[in-house]
Amino acid sequence: MDHDELIEQAAGGLDRATLLRRIAVGGAAMSVPALLRTQKALGATDGDGGDNYPSHPKWKFVFVNHVTTNPFFVPTQYGAADACALVNCSYQWTGSEKAAVGEMVSSLNAAISAKAAGIAVAVVDKVAFEAPIRKALGKGIPVVSYNADGARGGSHARQAYIGQDLYVSGFEMGKRIVQLVPKGDVALFIATPGALNIQPRIDGAIAAIKASGKPVNPTAIATGSQVNDELAKIDAYYIGHKSKLKGMFAVDAGSTQGVGQVLQKHSAKIPGGGYDLLPTTLKLIDQGHLKFTIDQQPYLQGFYPVIQLFLSKLSGGLVSPSETNTGLLFVTKANVKPYLTTHSRYEGSSSKQKYPVS
Repeated sequence: MDHDELIEQAAGGLDRATLLRRIAVGGAAMSVPALLRTQKALGATDGDGGDNYPSHPKWKFVFVNHVTTNPFFVPTQYGAADACALVNCSYQWTGSEKAAVGEMVSSLNAAISAKAAGIAVAVVDKVAFEAPIRKALGKGIPVVSYNADGARGGSHARQAYIGQDLYVSGFEMGKRIVQLVPKGDVALFIATPGALNIQPRIDGAIAAIKASGKPVNPTAIATGSQVNDELAKIDAYYIGHKSKLKGMFAVDAGSTQGVGQVLQKHSAKIPGGGYDLLPTTLKLIDQGHLKFTIDQQPYLQGFYPVIQLFLSKLSGGLVSPSETNTGLLFVTKANVKPYLTTHSRYEGSSSKQKYPVS
């Protein structure tokens, strides 16, 4: 019987602490396979992911959204659904269809009253969500913000923000704008001025334009939260200012699509760009009517909140939600093809969950 076999045999009658102490004192050197077999004999797991999470309630997490029917959030809902499927939980999609803060606060309070297991809320207002979030936390309900975060404006109640660094992304867009428009008037369209999911972007864009020192004159124009209304307002603005306008850009999904549609309609030769991955926006980039759009990974803005809220519940609060930046990627004509040819839940062009995607 060799050295390893003797130690493994001895392990049968010793607890883990005693065995390891004797190996250390005696200078016994076990081979890796023998050590793994001995650990298994003492009740250790393989460490190969063979165990599932322990049995737990089928927790329901609540998402409070500011534009519940906006197509941008289709992949966000897919992300939440997929994460729930992984951890055997469920989610509810609530909030407002038209960015009404009062409706969102009512939905947040309803989630608290219903004893939601965790809440993800788009904090689009600096003050309104503070009290209900603190109330939720006081009742042991973990709360994260996603897509929009009031922390930059003074809100600190939520435990973590999951989404894009909005001001930085706007600043990067502003730097791209001055590359495309060295001088002249540019329009910056924003669905709901003041909303903390998009206002920081336009603030960042304007700051970058000013910091460039170039003679570029940005003007912010409100378009509203409904896609059809956005298109009409962008079209009217272009018609009224086309003689001087050198570029049109937007900081939300609906307005970005509208910019591209208006430029296409009028065969305008000025550059345009904006945010998000609406199918029409991607086609307009491929056709050359838009110069860029910014991908902020909407799928992850649904997936990560569920996972973080779940781990917080499962660990009894020991695993606290953490700040998560879902990133910034410029999508241009040079790299738009995969977005157009791949149909998946990850950018909302398909409801099917499959691998590989196609």
